[in-house]
Amino acid sequence: MGIFIGRALFILLIAGGVAAMVFTVFATQPETERGSAEPRPVAVFVEEALRENVTLSVISQGQVQPRTQINLVPQVAGRIVYVNENFIEGGFFEAGETLLRIESADYNLAVTRARATVAQRQQVLVREQAESDLARAEWEELGEGQASTLTLREPQMAEARAQLAAAEATLQSAQLDLSRTRISAPFAGRVRSKNAGLGQYVSPGTPLGEVFSTDSVLVRLPLTDYDLGQLGIPVAYNATGSDDGIEVVLSAVLAGETREWPARITRTDSAIDAQTRVLYAIAEVEDPYGVAAENGAPLAVGLFVSAHIEGQAIDGAYVLPRSALRGEDTIYVAEEGGRLSVRTVDVINSTTERLLVAGGVDEGELVVVSPVRGASDNMRIQSLDSSGDVITAYSAIIEVPEEDDADDAEGLAENETAGSDGEAVASAN
Repeated sequence: MGIFIGRALFILLIAGGVAAMVFTVFATQPETERGSAEPRPVAVFVEEALRENVTLSVISQGQVQPRTQINLVPQVAGRIVYVNENFIEGGFFEAGETLLRIESADYNLAVTRARATVAQRQQVLVREQAESDLARAEWEELGEGQASTLTLREPQMAEARAQLAAAEATLQSAQLDLSRTRISAPFAGRVRSKNAGLGQYVSPGTPLGEVFSTDSVLVRLPLTDYDLGQLGIPVAYNATGSDDGIEVVLSAVLAGETREWPARITRTDSAIDAQTRVLYAIAEVEDPYGVAAENGAPLAVGLFVSAHIEGQAIDGAYVLPRSALRGEDTIYVAEEGGRLSVRTVDVINSTTERLLVAGGVDEGELVVVSPVRGASDNMRIQSLDSSGDVITAYSAIIEVPEEDDADDAEGLAENETAGSDGEAVASAN
């Protein structure tokens, strides 16, 4: 029994000594100091904000349509005995030029008969006038008191005048029908389609062809509410008086070349389209086959064109790259000291290349154009120009690497390169 107690005491003494030695070693070991590793700045590409006087513009599209287009129809019946050589699809004609002629023999006869009837009625009227004068003279010699209208043959005179007027009206109608055997258009233009030929019998209202004027053409350009704001024109716009309209440049590709034609918006449509909710503006081009064709290509009817419309002039707008916009109205600005500033701007206009804003940024400030993840105010950044060089004015917080830190500088350069590809990850604030 005593032997077991002695062994237990011996083991306890050895364990206590080992514990004392371990405690002494850890107690005397110097404590390791913890360093606060500050995160590296995120490399971002920046560009300078410019302030310029700019003119807004709107892009639209439309189809060229003739200003005046009509169907040629005869007003009298008959056989076609003449067709103008220009009365073919695509043919040009002058105002009043005879395009077709209907056989006029029957109408000439009608005119002759009407003239004969007029001559007869004139003779009757002259005879009645003479008899009325004779009756008046006899009554003045033999009669007493007031003569009646029948005695003076006044009803017979009125009938003779009415019959003469009817005969003259018949003659005018016959002459009018005769003139209508010659078919023409009241304007200079082109033939769009032809539906009648030589020898064909036509009746009143038969379609003979379709023609349109060449004095001007129209292009209906759809405009959204945003477009109207960019142009600064009222919904019920109409160019009158000294207002020549809004300048437009129409363009299209013809024969492999881009052609342009100057035009002007002269008015807007009477109502907003109920289906598309757009308002159509009417652009007009004068003399599309003459003056407007000086570039070697007329503005042909049916051509689909793009329209560049000149809008409002903005003084002192801030011009930024399109890639600077975040969301709808936010940009990032690289401030002095290498800190990021999140700004809200008033967007005036935005295209695929540029952004126009009012307020929120000053001229000469550097706006961030590369992607930034987890962006927030006062985030540490390093600004790079388009060639990837550090902008010294904004690199004050970046310590210039010494020779011993060459490896760290190389790693930072790799981070900058990654930032140019939009993969820079924001570090903790």
